[in-house]
Amino acid sequence: MVLRKAAVAGTFYPRYKPDLINILKESFINNEFGPGKEPKTLNQDQRTIIGGVSPHAGYIYSGCCAAFTFLNLFQEKIPDTVIVLGTDHIGYGKVALMDEGEWETPLGNITIDEQLSKKILNNTEIIKNDESAFMGHPFGREHNIEVQLPFIKYCSPEKNVKFIPIKIAIKDFNILSILSSDIAKAINSYDKDVVIVASSDMTHKEVYDSKQLEKFKEGDRQVIDAFVEFNPEKTLHAASKTTVCGSQTITSLMLICKNLNASKGKLLQYYTSSEKTGTISGYCVGYFSGVLMK
Repeated sequence: MVLRKAAVAGTFYPRYKPDLINILKESFINNEFGPGKEPKTLNQDQRTIIGGVSPHAGYIYSGCCAAFTFLNLFQEKIPDTVIVLGTDHIGYGKVALMDEGEWETPLGNITIDEQLSKKILNNTEIIKNDESAFMGHPFGREHNIEVQLPFIKYCSPEKNVKFIPIKIAIKDFNILSILSSDIAKAINSYDKDVVIVASSDMTHKEVYDSKQLEKFKEGDRQVIDAFVEFNPEKTLHAASKTTVCGSQTITSLMLICKNLNASKGKLLQYYTSSEKTGTISGYCVGYFSGVLMK
């Protein structure tokens, strides 16, 4: 069994289980930036919310925003598998998944869905099985997929939800369309409940006053508007004019969900690190939570 050790426990989120549970709980019950309530499933038969965007910064900054995404994805029913679409900060340059093994989290290990990962690999010529994209130097310390996993564990304490990590390091719309179709076909041929999460922060930029902050937010709003409009190509184009780090993960999420009969997007939360900390004094990042529904 291949084990991918937690690389950013103790930095992006707490290393120890009690501390991690506390910050996750605080992210959910926060009334100002979070949803103001703990995750609770309705155990419904049918699912309408099939995908979402979740940020990947340190939990003290983006945890409240991410809580919206997972609250909604797990509310109708707890999924069997979560596909996490990761971006690329390190220069990987390809598209890869990890087809077996476990990832370590302080809340317990989370297992890769081997059946679905192999279905995807059998369906595609673009996505390759490559452990090096997720383990070892330099690509394996990439944090943006890992930080989503404690949210999955927290929202499903009594169910062993599996996942599949997919790193997307290209931004060509035509290629994204093909690989998204390949993933959707595999999901459609699978008799389990699968949801998709796109890991992405929004604009990254220096901001020193409220006027600059408003200008900063304009670019993010254009991306979010295109998401809500459910226009993948427009979303990618809008994001290309910004420093949104997961333009390809958000676009791929939209294309996959469109192939799975999603028909609309919804904004759940958006704020900036400057607003979360109450300080406009330099480096600022935008955080966005949104879902796609049938």
